[in-house]
Amino acid sequence: MEPTLRARLRAGDPDAFGVLFDQYTHAVYNLGFRLTGNWSAAEEVVSVTFLEAWRLRNRIGPGDEPLRPWLLGIAVNVSRNLTRASRRHQAALSRLTPPSPMPDFAEELAGRLDDQARLREAGKALGALRRGEREVIALCIWSELDYAAAASALGVPVGTVRSRLSRARRKLRKLVPAAGNLPAAVSDLSAVPFRGGILALGGRGAGGTVSTAVLLER
Repeated sequence: MEPTLRARLRAGDPDAFGVLFDQYTHAVYNLGFRLTGNWSAAEEVVSVTFLEAWRLRNRIGPGDEPLRPWLLGIAVNVSRNLTRASRRHQAALSRLTPPSPMPDFAEELAGRLDDQARLREAGKALGALRRGEREVIALCIWSELDYAAAASALGVPVGTVRSRLSRARRKLRKLVPAAGNLPAAVSDLSAVPFRGGILALGGRGAGGTVSTAVLLER
């Protein structure tokens, strides 16, 4: 009988980890980007997540359930650590003497700066949410995990996932009209390019958007 993917991963089969990477690298990248708001940080989330998956392979249990919740749970923890490290780094940089002004390459950087502006606006739109609320939005809405899978990924009870999502929806109702979409910057991020193609925030494939109806009524 051919070993299952879980058994091969536990045994440290490099080919099995290649399969795992091919299946879930895009999902891990998207989740990392949504939680950090930074392309290079998202790439680091991917790298560290799969290194951690290799290190923690002995914790993979038997069965035939999808490995996606387990892997995204690792990605959530990695994103938290990277965000904390980034804050410490920015705090250290703020204490340094500002560098000399650089030449203005406005034409070359216009598109990139526009993307950054949209990211900042999106951060403001979702800034009212606590970290745990943003994580359940990322897992349940954008990554389309059900409550049980999200709870498994975060290591919390299902009821905690439900309550966090409920609080997030109540807060979002105060930020956006009941019948409209999220602020334009949030929806625009669905079409922000990254190295592998187009990043879809809506979990509906490339170019998807996150609508208020999805966030508040699902």
